[in-house]
Amino acid sequence: MTKPVRLERSRAFPVPVEHAFDVVLRTPLPGIFSRRYGALPAIREVHDQDGEWGTVGQTRTIVLADGGTMRETLTQVQRPDRFGYVISDITGPMKLLGRSIEGLWTFDQVGTGVRISWSWVLEPASAPAGLAMPLFARLWQGYARQAMEEIEPVLLR
Repeated sequence: MTKPVRLERSRAFPVPVEHAFDVVLRTPLPGIFSRRYGALPAIREVHDQDGEWGTVGQTRTIVLADGGTMRETLTQVQRPDRFGYVISDITGPMKLLGRSIEGLWTFDQVGTGVRISWSWVLEPASAPAGLAMPLFARLWQGYARQAMEEIEPVLLR
């Protein structure tokens, strides 16, 4: 049995916590994950979402640029502190790496701004996938850094 892997990236922004929470929760995913990073694909589009994203229990299908898909279920929304989700039903190349993902975005007051943290707890799909986790973790850090870069202009509009 392979152990879950925890990944996290944080960055501070000069905006109020409530604003950051609302913007990150409601920005369409292709607006935050528009670029691939190494083997990690961009998000091309989202399907099957009813209404504005923000209600516990909502689901949507994420379509990746490499043709893979993932099912996202919103599991917690505690404005303005955090929201969490579970990724399941992974298809395409990512299926070889992960069985499921628990994601969490947190928003903490720092000075006059906010520290946004994004984390994943990834359950490797197999023992060989578990061996690939150190490399995947490095790639994920770059992907998460890019996401934080994409969030900045959206927050500062």
